[in-house]
Amino acid sequence: MPAQPAAKNLDPHVRRYAQRTAGMTASEIRALFSVASRPEVVSLAGGMPYLAALPLDSLSAEVGQLIAEDGLVALQYGSAQGIPELREQICEIMALEGISAHPDDVVVTVGSQMALDMVTRIFCDPGDVVLAEGPSYVGALGSFAAYQAQVVHVTMDEHGLVPSALREALASVAASGRRVKFLYTIPNFQNPAGVTLAVERRAEVLEICAQHGVLVVEDNPYGLLGFDGQIYPALRSLDADNVVYLGSFSKTFASGLRVGWVLAPHAVREKLVLAAESATLCPPTMNQLMVSRYLATHDWKGQIKTYREAYRERRDAMLSALDQYMPAGCTWTKPDGGFYVWVTVPEGVNTKAMLPRAVTQRVAYASGTGFYADRLGSRQMRLSYCYPTPERIREGVRRLANVLGDELELYNTFGSMAGREVSGPESPSPNTA
Repeated sequence: MPAQPAAKNLDPHVRRYAQRTAGMTASEIRALFSVASRPEVVSLAGGMPYLAALPLDSLSAEVGQLIAEDGLVALQYGSAQGIPELREQICEIMALEGISAHPDDVVVTVGSQMALDMVTRIFCDPGDVVLAEGPSYVGALGSFAAYQAQVVHVTMDEHGLVPSALREALASVAASGRRVKFLYTIPNFQNPAGVTLAVERRAEVLEICAQHGVLVVEDNPYGLLGFDGQIYPALRSLDADNVVYLGSFSKTFASGLRVGWVLAPHAVREKLVLAAESATLCPPTMNQLMVSRYLATHDWKGQIKTYREAYRERRDAMLSALDQYMPAGCTWTKPDGGFYVWVTVPEGVNTKAMLPRAVTQRVAYASGTGFYADRLGSRQMRLSYCYPTPERIREGVRRLANVLGDELELYNTFGSMAGREVSGPESPSPNTA
């Protein structure tokens, strides 16, 4: 019998990788992106802002003027903490949410994803626990996994994180002998669920965390995008000593500039600056100056109002289409801001298994399993309404409802797929974040 050829190792470096790389996997949506990005496919998967609402002509003139007047500064290295002018403007923006802050305690980052990475890096050792809402932002879960932190999810309802569930999670972790480093929360128009933490719960959540010596990491990229114009009080405004606040211009200005920030207690700020120096040396000066000029010379509050109106129209189109087309037994959240609707489908349907079939029918969404560290969420999906036109949203929901109807018919005929293991990557990509 002829000898079998030795199996070829496709990655000769596999034995060299650090243990923490084991959790780094590609996104299931990214794997389908070449198909989902085709014009004939309605993508309800990605959280891409509607940049067509920006005044591009005036912005292009500003960029030319910036290079002509301050090119030697804009194209040079800068401070790891960020330019002072922008940090002062960031404090003015946060004041809208009741936050009183000093520019010295602000660190500008390359998007809030970098801020998440730095916060996790300076606080979490392998095996430490991070509490996070269930479901939670997929990019945060990726950062926690990269530093080998264990995520314990805390239940939410239509009013956000449930305080009694937070107490139970803290007690359970303590009983297991593990330590909780921080609670990660998106209190406003949460990604992916679209719900908002009730104002009357906010002080209670902070009190619970303070009692247990647990830091709070507040991620708030959508806080100014409430459809009725309401701005909720930031958790940071209620407790400056125990809350690290993350902000971003990706949703309220331009995501491609990748400008975000962290506001932290002074001692934590110093650690974050050191982490920023090791990660990027400094955030891009050009991008910071573009944001700073935009804030100084444009009606940025009026632009946010324009965004809110565009997203409200799209939200309304999605909710109307869901009411019209979705099969019986489906439920969904009704966000009053932000980008997302969270849909729960009937028993027996696995949204991860259904995704390739949906893309075949020219519609894409984000499966709920990617938003849980423990791979729950097989009956959920996140639908994003921020980018497509209202007409495309309605058509996308119609196509999705047809796919779901076919899945239910298969279930009624052959039984459930929900309990079967479906392989596939889950971590974040630009199209899923």
